[in-house]
Amino acid sequence: MSAARILLTLLLLPACAAWAADPVPVEGDYVIPEFHFDSGESMQGLRQHYTTYGKPLRDAQGHVTNAVLILHGTGGSGANFTTPQFAGVLFGPGELLDASRYYIILPDGIGHGKSSRPSDGMHMRFPHYDYRDMVAAQHMLLAEGLKVDHLRLVMGTSMGCMQSFMWTETWPDFADAAMPLACLTVEIAGRNRIWRKMAMDAITSDPAWDNGEYKSEPHSLVNAMDFLFLAVSSPLELQTDYPTREKADADLQAWIAQRLPKYDANDLLYQLDASRDYNPSAKLGDIRARVVWINSADDMVNPPELGIAEREVKKIPRGTFVLLPITADTRGHSTHSLPAIWKADLAKLLAESGRQ
Repeated sequence: MSAARILLTLLLLPACAAWAADPVPVEGDYVIPEFHFDSGESMQGLRQHYTTYGKPLRDAQGHVTNAVLILHGTGGSGANFTTPQFAGVLFGPGELLDASRYYIILPDGIGHGKSSRPSDGMHMRFPHYDYRDMVAAQHMLLAEGLKVDHLRLVMGTSMGCMQSFMWTETWPDFADAAMPLACLTVEIAGRNRIWRKMAMDAITSDPAWDNGEYKSEPHSLVNAMDFLFLAVSSPLELQTDYPTREKADADLQAWIAQRLPKYDANDLLYQLDASRDYNPSAKLGDIRARVVWINSADDMVNPPELGIAEREVKKIPRGTFVLLPITADTRGHSTHSLPAIWKADLAKLLAESGRQ
């Protein structure tokens, strides 16, 4: 699979096509009458968009027994998980998360997809949300909107990986199992913070940005997208697929041209800034769910040489860390979106954490 093709399905980016096979996803909105943000700001009518597969099953006491929450990455949406390479591998008949057995919930985080976001019209007046706000709104969607009081599994990719840890810390008894994919459990610092800051600075230093009141997208949005491309790419894959300067230049140009119309500078600025106070490390010991945490050895966002995951997983009472080796099939950070590579680990997690 080429770099251009796999990057179309990154959780950092909106999905371009839904999975054509049954079952079909159902979309909805839960509107929170008044939402109070961690910053002290508030908003009337916060829209939390979501996509679901399947139906909830309840036990004799009315508790939901089959719900699965899957959280997307920065710049993405729940629709990312409706692609053939994700839904087609996990949600179909007889698959690990067969939608005839599980109730699969795919939220769009605040500021993403079809949920409330700066580009709706508030621009830089939109509340400055962080990951705590996104997780709180997801919990309200489940508990109040969908009446889901328990999760069989919570999993997430990239930003969703980080939010999976926050979910299991904040509500330790809510989920039986968790599978965080492609993240670390420490403050966003080092190179991970630097590339984000570079992308944000590229936007805000452009005079055409006009403090978010631009009439057309500033050119600096392309510069910010360049940083995204580098951060989530796989060096081995790109060198293999684009061994000449001409091919590399052409692929980057095509990638930007195809994705640029779907980006908004203010939205991206907020999305990157939302990670500013993430740091679940101190409370990992509170997690009660069975956790299988997966990173890929060619992930430039979370490079294995840091040794952070191996150290941090020891804090999780029922936690296991899996480092996927580099192969011809891994795609760096984007490996989180290819369950064909890690579904054996998911099968083991489901088997070890209770009902399947």
